[in-house]
Amino acid sequence: MRSPARNAVPAADPAAPAVVVEPLFDNQAVSSARALPLYMQLAQHLRQLIMGGAINDRDALPAERELAERFSVSRVTVRKALQSLTDEGLLQQRQGAGTFVSAPPRVEQPLSVLTSFTEDMQSRGLTAGSVWLDRTTGTASSDEALILGLSLGERVSRLRRIRLANGVPMAIENSVVPSRFLPDPGAVSGSLYDVLRARGHIPHRALQRLSATSLTEDQARLLDTQPGSPALHIERRTFLPTGGMLELVRSSYRGDAYDFVVELQLSAPSIPSRHDSEAGS
Repeated sequence: MRSPARNAVPAADPAAPAVVVEPLFDNQAVSSARALPLYMQLAQHLRQLIMGGAINDRDALPAERELAERFSVSRVTVRKALQSLTDEGLLQQRQGAGTFVSAPPRVEQPLSVLTSFTEDMQSRGLTAGSVWLDRTTGTASSDEALILGLSLGERVSRLRRIRLANGVPMAIENSVVPSRFLPDPGAVSGSLYDVLRARGHIPHRALQRLSATSLTEDQARLLDTQPGSPALHIERRTFLPTGGMLELVRSSYRGDAYDFVVELQLSAPSIPSRHDSEAGS
C-alpha cells in the first residue's frame, strides 16, 4: 500500500484520498513581476509538484478559495490553472467532490524490440506528441562523422524535440541522420521512422547504451521538473539492413516516468558428451 505524500494529511476514512496541505506550496512561485500569466505560473508550480512526486496520485488538492488565498491570486486564476492541468490529464475535477491528482503516465519500454517513440506510445494507448526545438541541416561534426561512418564535410539533418505522452514531457531527443537519407528534416512531424521507411530507408536494428544521470537546469526546464532530478541518458545507433548507419540519437528520459525493461533468459547448461565424460574419468 502506498504511503500518503509528504505534507499530505491522511483522511479520516483510510479509503479516501489524502488532502494536500498548504505548507507544500511555495507562494513565491507566482508573482505579478514575471511576464508569464499568473495562471500559467500557478499551473507550472503545481505541475512540478505532481511530476516530481511531491503530490501522490489521487491526492486531493485544497479548494479553489484556499489556493487563491495561498498564492494571493483570484479564484478565476486558480480555476484557469486547474483547468489547464486537467486538460493535460494531470488533474481530475469531480463534481461536488473536488480536484484530485491523476498521476502522469509511466511507460515501460522493452529493449528487445526496435520501435519509435510514437509506436511505443500508441501500443500503450497513449497519444505521442512533440515540441520541436530545432530542425536543421548542417555539416557533420567530427564526432558525428566518425559514428555515422561519413566523410568529413558530409551533411546531416538534426532534429531536437521534447517527446510528450498525453501532453506530459517525457524526454529530450536529439537525432542526427545523414542528409542522403533525410534531406529535409521539416518533413518529420511525427514519427521519424515512418518518414524514413516511406523513403525506403528501413530501421533494422540498433545498439543502445544507457547511463544514469541527473537533469541540468535547462533540461529540467524543458521537461517541466526539478533540476537534479534523476534521468536516463540513452545513446542509440540505428542500422539499415545492409549494415550501414542510419541514425544517431542521444536522449534524456525522465527517471520518474520511464522504465526500460530487458527480458533475460537463462541459457541451458551444457550436457557433457559421453566422450567428454570418459576423457575426464
